[in-house]
Amino acid sequence: MSVARTILEQLGGNRFCAMTGAKNLVDCGDALAMRIGRNKTSSNYLKITLNSMDTYDMKFSRVSPMGGERSITEYENIYNDQLQETFTSHTGMYTSL
Repeated sequence: MSVARTILEQLGGNRFCAMTGAKNLVDCGDALAMRIGRNKTSSNYLKITLNSMDTYDMKFSRVSPMGGERSITEYENIYNDQLQETFTSHTGMYTSL
């Protein structure tokens, strides 16, 4: 099983995509990148990377239509059971019902 698929399952799978408007999911080897829907922080791009300590780094950013990227917030050393909670606290969007 790939790392990206595992990250998506830990976020909530298809329910996560439906609840947050996540789309354009990309498997980046040791990371999962995606576009996310409107939220309270105006970030529209998320990249979750598995680091060497077997925890995750989450990077929320704003990507313009021209391709420019502006970092909003980065979280480091997040455990797998904290992914949903961190996502919800940053964006204000729930990951499941």
